[in-house]
Amino acid sequence: MTTKHELIIQHIIDLEVGSKISVRQIAKEMSVSDGTAYRAIKEAENQGLVSTIERVGTIRIKQKLKENIETLTFAEVVKIIEGQVLGGKEGLYKTLNKFVIGAMEVEAMMRYIDAGSLLIVGNREEAHRLALESGAAVLITGGFDTSEEIKRLADEKHLPILSSTYDSFTVATMINRAIYDQLIKKEIVLVSDILIPIGETHLLHTQDTVEKWHQLNQETNHSRYPVIDISMKVVGVVTSKDIIGSERTTPIEKVMTKNPITVQENTSLATAAHTMIWDGIELLPVVNQSSKLLGIISRRDVLKALQMIKQQPQVGETFEELIASRIQEVEAGNNVYYRSEVTPQMTNHLGTISYGVFTSLVTEAGSRALRKHKKGELVVENLTLYFIKPVQIDATIDIFPRVLEVGRKFGKVDVEIFHKGTVVGKAMLMAQLIDRH
Repeated sequence: MTTKHELIIQHIIDLEVGSKISVRQIAKEMSVSDGTAYRAIKEAENQGLVSTIERVGTIRIKQKLKENIETLTFAEVVKIIEGQVLGGKEGLYKTLNKFVIGAMEVEAMMRYIDAGSLLIVGNREEAHRLALESGAAVLITGGFDTSEEIKRLADEKHLPILSSTYDSFTVATMINRAIYDQLIKKEIVLVSDILIPIGETHLLHTQDTVEKWHQLNQETNHSRYPVIDISMKVVGVVTSKDIIGSERTTPIEKVMTKNPITVQENTSLATAAHTMIWDGIELLPVVNQSSKLLGIISRRDVLKALQMIKQQPQVGETFEELIASRIQEVEAGNNVYYRSEVTPQMTNHLGTISYGVFTSLVTEAGSRALRKHKKGELVVENLTLYFIKPVQIDATIDIFPRVLEVGRKFGKVDVEIFHKGTVVGKAMLMAQLIDRH
């Protein structure tokens, strides 16, 4: 049975891109309370279906595909630059293709502007007009306004004209940073990227019997299946252990494990992998916000995807990747240790290595040491830093990880950090190992 919340989300999906919506309007049209309408609109915003802008309201925007995540809409630009919309509100859902800083003569400026561009410029009305006529949006910096005539032109062309109190360089930097952050998000593999959809998923219904499990087991050789009710909600999971000793006519409801562990499609693959290792699960149901089944992921698919990540070219580097790239491996006889220089970005306001960077260095060195003992993927489960001394900028530190124990599913590493022969840090790291089989 479809809930009111789901009906509202579907109603929002069916709206034309650019449509304006409000809590009161949704509550009236769908005959629900203001609270229900508000929660549904917030959920739609989380899903990237709508965007709320101060002094404009909430508008239906085009939902981004992951492959296009690095593009920004003008609605997102408004939020990034903490700006105001002076005109052309109907075009806020449109996508920014490139931005141009108008620091030249108007004629020269126009050579670089085409449809979908954003012209970043000061209070130069002639430039505003020509940009709008060329199909480009305008961002006026320095907190300046523009004439009513330009605002009317923006409304006619459905092209936003925005204003920000920041200067042109700052605004360009903010937009660039936002695009870079989006690129990092694009690289993070989510459950939705490897999801086996419900149409291709073998599952059981609450009205099925154990006989149905045996039939599926013979067809697929799988031993674990999600159980759903009549409204497609996941209510349990059945494994080979659950049906031991049960007659074939026994209802699935009687033997299934209730309230199973599930994940949502926007869960990161690393989080899902950790859950599967920790609980020893071979298969996880993937559900939406209302617990309705969307599909499944298997441990085998998770492992394959995690291995693929390593082979991908990195576009937007995270701090973790920057720190890892600065660690050098040093061979000393039969032993290996790691060396890193403390760069300005790694320090805190006192000019000494920050606690977070220290943690990252220990984690990276400990993980590398474990991988030398056992190939495969691992997830750091516990890290204890029990001794740390300040290390100043430009210092060179040596990290000595010592593997204490490696089991089938976990590893334990003792890590010591030295600077000029003096111990400046000690840590104990424990990691869960993902079995390849």
